[in-house]
Amino acid sequence: MSKFRLRGKGRVDASQPVVFTFDGKPYTGVKGDTVASALLSHGVHLMGRSFKYHRPRGAIAAGSEEPNALIGTRRGPGRFEPNTRATVQEIWNGLDASSQNKFPSLKFDVGAVNDAAYMLFSAGFYYKTFMWPRSFWDKVYEPFIRAAAGLGVSPTEEDPDTYASRNLHCDLLIVGAGPTGIAAAREAAGKGLSVVLVDENPEMGGTLLSEPQAHINGKAAWDWLADELAALKEAGVKLMTRTTAIGYYHQNLIGMVEKLTDHLAELPADTPRERMWRVRAKQVLLAQGALEKPLVFHGNDRPGVMLAGSAQTYLNRYGVKVGDSPMVITSHDSAWYAAFDLHDAGARVQAIVDTRASVRENLQAEARNRGIPVKLNHTVTATGGRLRVNNVRINPMDGSRVGHGQWIKCDCLLMSGGWTPSLHLFSHTKGKLTWDDDMTTFLPDQTPEDCVIAGASRGLWGLEAALEDGSAKAREVLAALGTEAEISEYTVANDRPGTGVTMRELPTDRSAGKAKAFVDYQNDVTAKDLRLAVREGMRSIEHVKRYTTNGMATDQGKMSNINGLNIAADALGKRQPEVGLTTFRPPYTPTTFGAFAGYHRGDHFEVTRKTQIDSWAEARGAVFEPVGQWRRARYFPQAGEDMDAAVTRECAATRKSVGIFDASTLGKIEVVGPDAAEFVNRMYTNPFLKLAPGKCRYGLLLGDDGFIRDDGVIARVGEDRFHVTTTTGGAARVLTMMEDYLQTEWPDLNVWLTSTTEQYSTIALNGPNAAKLLQPFVKDFALTEENFPHMSCVDVEVAGYPARLWRVSFTGEIGFEINVAAPHGRDLWEKLWEAGQPYDITPYGTETMHVLRAEKGYIIVGQDTDGTVTPHDAGMSWAVGKKKADFVGMRGLARPDLTDPNRKQLVGLISEDKSKLEEGAQIVFDPKQPIPMTMRGHVTSSYDQGTTGQPIALALVEGGHAKMGETVYIPMEDRTIAAKITGTVFLDPENTRLKI
Repeated sequence: MSKFRLRGKGRVDASQPVVFTFDGKPYTGVKGDTVASALLSHGVHLMGRSFKYHRPRGAIAAGSEEPNALIGTRRGPGRFEPNTRATVQEIWNGLDASSQNKFPSLKFDVGAVNDAAYMLFSAGFYYKTFMWPRSFWDKVYEPFIRAAAGLGVSPTEEDPDTYASRNLHCDLLIVGAGPTGIAAAREAAGKGLSVVLVDENPEMGGTLLSEPQAHINGKAAWDWLADELAALKEAGVKLMTRTTAIGYYHQNLIGMVEKLTDHLAELPADTPRERMWRVRAKQVLLAQGALEKPLVFHGNDRPGVMLAGSAQTYLNRYGVKVGDSPMVITSHDSAWYAAFDLHDAGARVQAIVDTRASVRENLQAEARNRGIPVKLNHTVTATGGRLRVNNVRINPMDGSRVGHGQWIKCDCLLMSGGWTPSLHLFSHTKGKLTWDDDMTTFLPDQTPEDCVIAGASRGLWGLEAALEDGSAKAREVLAALGTEAEISEYTVANDRPGTGVTMRELPTDRSAGKAKAFVDYQNDVTAKDLRLAVREGMRSIEHVKRYTTNGMATDQGKMSNINGLNIAADALGKRQPEVGLTTFRPPYTPTTFGAFAGYHRGDHFEVTRKTQIDSWAEARGAVFEPVGQWRRARYFPQAGEDMDAAVTRECAATRKSVGIFDASTLGKIEVVGPDAAEFVNRMYTNPFLKLAPGKCRYGLLLGDDGFIRDDGVIARVGEDRFHVTTTTGGAARVLTMMEDYLQTEWPDLNVWLTSTTEQYSTIALNGPNAAKLLQPFVKDFALTEENFPHMSCVDVEVAGYPARLWRVSFTGEIGFEINVAAPHGRDLWEKLWEAGQPYDITPYGTETMHVLRAEKGYIIVGQDTDGTVTPHDAGMSWAVGKKKADFVGMRGLARPDLTDPNRKQLVGLISEDKSKLEEGAQIVFDPKQPIPMTMRGHVTSSYDQGTTGQPIALALVEGGHAKMGETVYIPMEDRTIAAKITGTVFLDPENTRLKI
């Protein structure tokens, strides 16, 4: 039994010892311990070093709000996690825990020199220090900042653990399984509703686990708790422990992370470490309780200084006495009860120091009965001790004046500045808060979500009040769900409601410049820093936060925000609600990347999508490339061929006879409805209102800024139906953009949008013999120039399958695109392949497709455009409807900068020495200018294979359209290449090859 472990005390199992290491030294705890409770049972309070000053720090709390005791945990190769809170990490045999932010050791850390030089690290020091001299930034400041930044050490090995995710729908989700949440769940249980009760702790019970003295409806608190949880389970309520609600999102979507194996020594096979739950609840009840506030005074961060309520938790839940001779400093009744519990457990409480001039007589009487000295209207002005507090100086107060102090020996100091409702999740809903002057805190007000908040989360103190409010709020929720419930009554004996006052900093006898009274423990932000920020012009609490880094730590301001607000408001001479509160952001507590990634890692990080024809290409030895999320055949090499040889052969075969290409990955969107034509006409630059059914038209899509976002061919397949194609990588983006405009800009249009990308397999046939090959497969429809001209579409039967047949071309050859139901794609491909043998049919891939289209000057969005290219820049003014009243990007195109004739414009390039240009290579007008040269453009596409007999390139060049025939220069490492500017069409400018 360790020194501070109390036999028979707490809810841990002392019969099951657990051995773990901390900084390489073995310690023994018991089953149910956390790292913090186990270390405290051995009298170890020093658990870490602070971020900026490297001051020694110990556990200040007992839950997920802990800012100091951050550790690294390791479970064999790859299983390392930094910044784990020692207060929530359960121990297991073999756990390897280590402290952080120290060198060479926790007890002797050379970084503590920063503490002695604290005057150099005042609020905003990085804004002031690193501005001069500028030449120091690259070589001195930035390396120093990067080396010092961050908490803990990032893992360097691949994590072998797996992570899972699930979706859950329920009628009622209750977050927080303390007395309020349990009472609410009991009210809702057995009503035929799906109810889920979640809590981040290994056990449900909340404050009941730390204060078992109460009797509820005649039962001891722990007996009542066990009976209630059993009844909830029997009634079908889903009870989820070790599950943290990390974020509250739109339409009652709550993200939750469940820890599955972090408490186990032996890992079950195929069990994920954590599981992300996405819960959609009809109603949500938040019962997260309240967080105890620390007091702000000089030396309040020393190991051994902790929250009084946390000391109660360690005592009553874990059976650990945090010290033999504790002191208490408080401005709230709750700390008195902590002192009583510790005294009753055998500790010699040195004194209860209360900043208030008067305290309830019954509390003072209980202290006298126990022989505990009481110091009312006193303050703490300093603590002593190097690695752990060993004495405290207390002083009488006369208003804000402080009298002569005296030092009292102790081995821990318990503090309480009252309690702050936990409003993080409520704030995620964009819920409004209201300031309560009596409690000096923010309370929940209105929220746009179907959410209620109950118990201490809305400022109710005491067990009986929490139980009754949980029951009452549950009845409100049940009424919203159309269910009635009987009123439950609760009688609580030995309840401990309390009151208190809020202090900014405790009065001190120290000069303001020398007091180290910490507000944000993790970022070493002091009260002095906050007041300095105000003096230096910070007026908004958001600016104060960023200037000082108060509340920016991984606890998201749980410990520091209210104290920081009170101090900033006092410095500004304003009431707290006038200053405001910083934004709470998800996640509620730090969450692993693994939990967010879930199944999306390794081969599953990004799903590889394959077409129905992909396996045929693989069997033919195709070389693949990723395009968006799709795997596409890049080229089909024959024996002895490299890519250049294969592409040259594929290009020639397609131009000579017929090539077959898998175009299934093209994005496809069905636009349907009475206003479909109007919608497409507004979205695209081209005119579409008068496009006849059975016809296709190229479409150019711009952003509001007038720059090209996507393109594709659009077919009108009926009066109220359009088949829109997009680039392979742009399908989701274009659909999202269309949905955005339809819902926010034009909700009056009667239109439906449906993604049909996966609906079709699309086979492209291109070449002089394409029509001859396809005609026998087309039922009762002639593929003639008169009957089916270029840019036409028709629904016909092809090879016995219903098909949407298009006469389009991305190669400049006679071309067809056959769209059939996806499952038929492979069979149709094989039939066309077999029938095409007399025509020397050749499969070609994306690389050949790129060459063929470049020979015709067809652009690829994202390659020949870079997000700043307009239709005019691309030489596509013909695609902009001159008579259109409006389209997306029309006003953007009218901006003076976008009509500048010297903008970068798309042109063709042919190198004078017939060498291939390098894609991305920069272009200059004067190769003899001094370095750094003025860049005038860059090469966007370049190919030396193909059918033009020479290398060709496309490029964006300043004022390129007016420079036809001029020479530009491409500086390379070994030489400078001269190139002639040409038009973008290198083959068949009259389009004679398109005709059957």
